[in-house]
Amino acid sequence: MAPAQWPCLILALLSCLAASGFPRSPSRPLGVVDGIEVYSTKISCKVTSRFAHNVVTTRAVNRADTAKEVSFDVELPKTAFITNFTLTIDGVTYPGNVKEKEVAKKQYEKAVSQGKTAGLVKASGRKLEKFTVSVNVAAGSKVSFELTYEELLKRHKGKYEMYLKVQPKQLIKHFEIEADIFEPQGISMLDAEASFITNDLLGSALTKSFSRKKGHVSFKPSLDQQRSCPTCTDSLLKGDFTITYDVNRESPANVQIVNGYFVHFFAPQGLPVVSKNVVFVIDVSGSMHGRKIKQTKDALLKILEDMKEDDYLNFILFSGDVTTWKGNLVQATPESIQQAREFVMNMNAGGMTNINDGLLRGISMLNTAREVKAVPERSTSIVIMLTDGDANAGESRPKKIQENVRNAIRGKFPLYNLGFGNNLNYNFLESMALENHGLARRIYEDSDANLQLQGFYEEVANPLLTGVEVEYPENTILDLTQNTYQHFYDGSEIVVAGRLVDKDLNSFKADVKGHGAVNDLTFTEEVDMKEMEKALREREYIFGNYIERLWAYLTIEQLLEKRKNAHGEEKKNLTAQALDLSLKYHFVTPLTSMVVTKPEDSEEQTAIADKPGEGPTDAEVIPSMAYLTGYQPQPPQTPCHHVDGDPHFLIQIPEKGDAICFNIDGDPGTVLRLIQDPVTGLTVNGQVIGDKSPDSKTRKTYFGKLGIANAQMDFRIEVRPDKITLWNGAAQSTFSWLDTVTVAQDGLSVRINRKKNMVVSFGDGVTFVVVLHQVWKKHPVHQDFLGFYVVDSHRMSAQTHGLLGQFFHPFEFKVSDVHPGSDPTKPDATMVVKNHRLTVTRGSQKDYRKDVSSGTKVACWFVHNNGQGLIDGVPSDYIVPDLF
Repeated sequence: MAPAQWPCLILALLSCLAASGFPRSPSRPLGVVDGIEVYSTKISCKVTSRFAHNVVTTRAVNRADTAKEVSFDVELPKTAFITNFTLTIDGVTYPGNVKEKEVAKKQYEKAVSQGKTAGLVKASGRKLEKFTVSVNVAAGSKVSFELTYEELLKRHKGKYEMYLKVQPKQLIKHFEIEADIFEPQGISMLDAEASFITNDLLGSALTKSFSRKKGHVSFKPSLDQQRSCPTCTDSLLKGDFTITYDVNRESPANVQIVNGYFVHFFAPQGLPVVSKNVVFVIDVSGSMHGRKIKQTKDALLKILEDMKEDDYLNFILFSGDVTTWKGNLVQATPESIQQAREFVMNMNAGGMTNINDGLLRGISMLNTAREVKAVPERSTSIVIMLTDGDANAGESRPKKIQENVRNAIRGKFPLYNLGFGNNLNYNFLESMALENHGLARRIYEDSDANLQLQGFYEEVANPLLTGVEVEYPENTILDLTQNTYQHFYDGSEIVVAGRLVDKDLNSFKADVKGHGAVNDLTFTEEVDMKEMEKALREREYIFGNYIERLWAYLTIEQLLEKRKNAHGEEKKNLTAQALDLSLKYHFVTPLTSMVVTKPEDSEEQTAIADKPGEGPTDAEVIPSMAYLTGYQPQPPQTPCHHVDGDPHFLIQIPEKGDAICFNIDGDPGTVLRLIQDPVTGLTVNGQVIGDKSPDSKTRKTYFGKLGIANAQMDFRIEVRPDKITLWNGAAQSTFSWLDTVTVAQDGLSVRINRKKNMVVSFGDGVTFVVVLHQVWKKHPVHQDFLGFYVVDSHRMSAQTHGLLGQFFHPFEFKVSDVHPGSDPTKPDATMVVKNHRLTVTRGSQKDYRKDVSSGTKVACWFVHNNGQGLIDGVPSDYIVPDLF
């Protein structure tokens, strides 16, 4: 391999559940695809005491006469930590090292400045995130990718689930999934299933068995079994492969101790359910109109069917104001359930979003019921809040809402926040839930959203214990993980881990105390250390110091969770502890990155990535690994096409993991058509303005006016840097950029955020953001101007066109022959798109949605000559006579 082809990689945090690592290739005949033969893919899973250690290995050979790019794709669960990634080329292995993120970041910035490239980490589903890395492989060379990750499997509805995403996209000679499970408690059930498995595959390719403490699953389809049809050359292995199991529950608790570390599992069976007092706080603002409110009704109606007669309930609806079904909590008798059904069926959406008052009304109702003894003494209280947007009525400051809710609940019961869709501040919902002993869950806007809502309720519908505390003899343990819980729910499990002060103990005792439906309960587990050693003798299934790693995993996870609501010195201490453990145990977490280097290099060259979160930025995709040839894509999970600056157009293509950009040079006064959809009636046009430079050759141009119109609604908006004018039919309203205001009507929402931006949404599926750029009034050259961003276009028709609109639907392009350009930091390449072969240059454009002053760089392939060959026609085809 030539020096310029030495791989030099860095991996930062991804979260994970299960994986499949397969080079990306179109479906072709078995053997060589574009010169690359992938001959082996294996997923090896070892699970010991719920702790999973997974290794994904893919091997390929370059049969071509020239160097070729090979890519490795893996989808991983959001709850796992990567522990290693190695790359082996022609027998030489490049190992991974975990480093503090800031250290790696400096190396990354150096690598980027030298034109190094990156793979991707991106949110790719409800449970998974995607990791991609590519490397150039010399002619005749072999390459092996090996990714290792670990995860503590959580018990959910009575079983542990290991979730593997399978998508090889081509036939593979040796394809295998192998899982070995060892549970000292004994295995009570084991199953494996796949969404793509036919009866033929079930009979021969998939085997599963368990006996006493050991379980085994193997999936080895032959080449013929992989074919989508007897004569096809593409693979049917595309979908979810899931392994589920549970353990024997002869005792409610189980303690395991190895090398001075212990883990304590607790899940009692057969207890009566504690009655509960549930207040549902439901968002019925305008943005919930349509499918969302219907799905919410369907879920609530099903939940009402499952309410037990000992339970108490109420509904709080909030939009701009707050509506209550009943003045106090109501017992779930058949009569009241029927009344509740009628109330739910009559719910309608409209107005603004007053989260603060809705929550406080519900919390007050639960507090009052307890104070006046209107509910059973041993019952437990729960608030479940559902919203699809940010607060914009009443108290709208997230920190103040959090403070109000915290002061009202005062730790007495949990708050569960459900975030419907992506257009909300999920970090706020999660933070507020966590500091009130609950959790947040995102409800995805799919056809099964009602089942997601119902499924969440089922998780918390059956509390068996409240006020749970796990206790150990004084002065016997160190570094204990969380050991107090407000609720224990049927089908779940409490896991506590720690270190022993004395490794040579003869016995170990643990007590779990909690309040049951009828009385207080204490569960005691006494462990004879010799018997424990005997039980754990079958060590062929055990990997390394698994209990010590389990303790470290759980401790890091809980430190990072506490850190979300910490400030000042406390946050600093939590960060330092989590970082120290991440480095010690070689975990890739939000505080660390993994660097993969050529062993003899004296200086590492790297790239870096962050784990995609669940907050407002979770549509972003960030580079995770760098190699020495190629390019560095940074697209979002949801494409955001935009035009901003001179004017610079940016088209993001998440299917390709990349972006394309181009400029349009127009004379001041020219109006350009950005979007036109004849089906929905939506159009967006922009008028070009120039700077104050007297030289027309060097003059920069921007958009100084935008016209947004919906012909079907007879609605228009003219946006200028000094004001915003709305016409609803003949009625006209004018607003200043100094306003913070929301205008809402059926199927429309316009929100002006003071001196920042304006968000325009037409129903569920079309959202635009206009960014305001202001300069010093006496600036000698520049003028105020506007940026235009399309953050959601999935409801627009296939007939949509315009400089931006023509890219709303998938289109094919291919980049190859990456080579040095005139600027050493910006390589050139060949792009084939729309039957044109273009020379393009690697560059970047700014996204100013979050930071209007500095913006965020987005890497892209720049198409020269006003987008020639990329856009349909020529720029003059897009000139229109006026804004509307």
